[in-house]
Amino acid sequence: MTELFHLSRPVQCKPADQWPSVVVELLGTQTRFVQGSRWRHRVIEAGDDSGEPLILIHGVGGHAESFTRNLHNLARQGFHVYSVDALYHGLTDKEPYDDDQRYVYQVEALVDLIDALGHDTVHVEGESMGATIAFHFGLSHPDRARKIVLNTGFGHVKLRKTDFEPVKGDLGELARLSREVVLDPNPAAMRKRLEWVVAHPESMTDDMVAIRLALYRNPEINASMRRVFRIDKDWKWELPYTEEDLQGYKPETLVLWTEHNPGDGPDYGEYIAGVLPGGKFYCVADAGHWPQWEKPEEHDAVLTEFLLEKPYQP
Repeated sequence: MTELFHLSRPVQCKPADQWPSVVVELLGTQTRFVQGSRWRHRVIEAGDDSGEPLILIHGVGGHAESFTRNLHNLARQGFHVYSVDALYHGLTDKEPYDDDQRYVYQVEALVDLIDALGHDTVHVEGESMGATIAFHFGLSHPDRARKIVLNTGFGHVKLRKTDFEPVKGDLGELARLSREVVLDPNPAAMRKRLEWVVAHPESMTDDMVAIRLALYRNPEINASMRRVFRIDKDWKWELPYTEEDLQGYKPETLVLWTEHNPGDGPDYGEYIAGVLPGGKFYCVADAGHWPQWEKPEEHDAVLTEFLLEKPYQP
């Protein structure tokens, strides 16, 4: 039976319309390029050097600003936080690219970044695609992983259970919306694409739309997004692992899911936690694919109490 994770006390989340702009939230953080042995990475970071290293990885088509609302708060809890542009995304390097080796390279890029930052081990939270990277990292490099958080995503595992409860939205819809905005980066299409990740469309802000639109209008980034979203190919993934392969998975892992995650609902996330050795499960109510954006205080409390094993300080 899956072990449920519980916060020590309830957390109050302020209404979405009370959050300041992305620019204001990023004041006091540092955006820089980190040159590894193979790749150049863009990171946004916050926190003291003495803080526990925590790397945050966004979803497919995203960028480091996806964790804008979490950086300062997580730094206050005792982390040194690095929100990154994953390989092929944002302003991080784009080569080499190979569909069959995509996640292999993305995990290698994560290790390349960890080395360049000077850490032996780190905590990693990945959201959606980032969760797949985090899972593969924990599977292939358990000696470099402290604890792992899989946020609304998993890896390429063929599950024995398939009869999960249907939910609104799916990867086919995501593929369609992504294709539209990559082929024609315009504000209306980008808003529709970003509204897919939230439970309440009005919670997606104009400035986040503008940031991603500016990135997608960059010719180099747009060309990379065409490959990432397989514009000219079928958008399907192979499932090379089985549940039996997970018995060797070692990092302590929390599966962080949401009530309204499109495509795969809470029962899917809870099942994943149950097949990971020692996995724990937590579900955020009234949130979609971006709990770190929609319920940032609750998201940060869960990370603090799971990763640091200490009470969250509002």
